[in-house]
Amino acid sequence: MTTAYDPFGVPGPRRAPRDPLLSLPDHPSGEWATAPRPAPRFGHPRPASQFGTPYLPSPAGAAAYPVVADPATEPAVLNGRGRSRLATMALVLVLVLVAGWQAWRLDRVDSRLGTSADQLTAALQRQDQLTERADRLEQKLAAVFDPEAISSSVLPSVFRVRAGNFTGTAFSVGDKAGEDQANLLTNFHVVESVWKSGARKVFLERGEDEVSATIVKVSKGKDLALLRADRKITGLDVAPATVKPGQQVVVVGAPLGLEDTVTTGVVSAYRPNDAEGPTIQFSAPINPGNSGGPVVNSADEVIGLATAKARDAEGIGLAVPIKVACDTFKVC
Repeated sequence: MTTAYDPFGVPGPRRAPRDPLLSLPDHPSGEWATAPRPAPRFGHPRPASQFGTPYLPSPAGAAAYPVVADPATEPAVLNGRGRSRLATMALVLVLVLVAGWQAWRLDRVDSRLGTSADQLTAALQRQDQLTERADRLEQKLAAVFDPEAISSSVLPSVFRVRAGNFTGTAFSVGDKAGEDQANLLTNFHVVESVWKSGARKVFLERGEDEVSATIVKVSKGKDLALLRADRKITGLDVAPATVKPGQQVVVVGAPLGLEDTVTTGVVSAYRPNDAEGPTIQFSAPINPGNSGGPVVNSADEVIGLATAKARDAEGIGLAVPIKVACDTFKVC
C-alpha cells in the first residue's frame, strides 16, 4: 500500500483521487466543509491558510486560538498611560483647590486691610479733632487770669532795693549777665541819691536774704537804672507784643517797704506819645516802694516797670514799657 504525506509531512493512508471542483468552498456538494482535517502538529493550531486553502473554525469546545474577554463583562485594567492621566487630573484638581483657597484668603486679607485703613483714617480724624480741642482749651487756660500762680512764678525774682535812705523794688531780667551774676532793673529815682553821691553799691533784700548789687548804668530821662548782683537770680521773661487796654495784670513790689506785695488790675491805657516817653497806665493799686517793680501779664511776662502813682488819685498807676528798658540797656 502506497503511503501518502500531507503537506506537513505527517504519513497517512492513501486516498482516492477527487475531482478538484468538489474541493472548492462554494461547491454545492459541500464536501469541502465536511472533509476531515488533520490534527495540528504538537497541539498548535494550523495557520489560517495553507497552500491558498482556508480552514474553517475548529469544532465547538476545542478552540485552538486564545479567547479574548468581552470588555462589557470583564473589569477594565488601567495601563501606565491611564494611571498617569488620572494622577495628572488629581494634581490639577488639587492645584485648583489650593488656588481657590489662596484667593479666598487674599480676599479676606484685602477686606481686613480696607477695614483697618478706614479705622486708621477715623482715628487720625479723631486725633485731629482732639488736638484742635486741646489747642482751644490751652488758649482758654492761657486766657484765665490766675494771680496766685503768677505771683508764685514771679516773686523769687523780685527784691526790695535799699539805696541809702530810699527803698524801692528791683527784679531780675534776661540771662545775659556773667556767670554767677544777674541783671536787675529798677527806677532811677530809687537809686538817685546813691548815684549822685558817687557811690554805686545798693542792697537787695528778701526776707532775711540780702544780696549786694552795683549800679551799672542809669537813664535819667527814662527813669531807669541797671543793677548787677554777684549772685545768680532767675530772670523773668519779657512780653514781645505791645500791651492792649483791658489786659489783666499783676504788680509785685514792696510798697512802704512791705516786700512781696501783690496787687491786681488791668491795663487802662497805652500812651506811646507822652511827653516823657511811652507810658502804660494800669489800675492796680501801688504806693511808694512799688517803684521799679514788675507789671506782669497773665502769661508771666513782664510788660513794664511800675514808676509812679498819679498824685491825689486812686487806681491810676504808670509804668515804663519793658521794651524801652530792654532797648536802653540791651540786657533782655
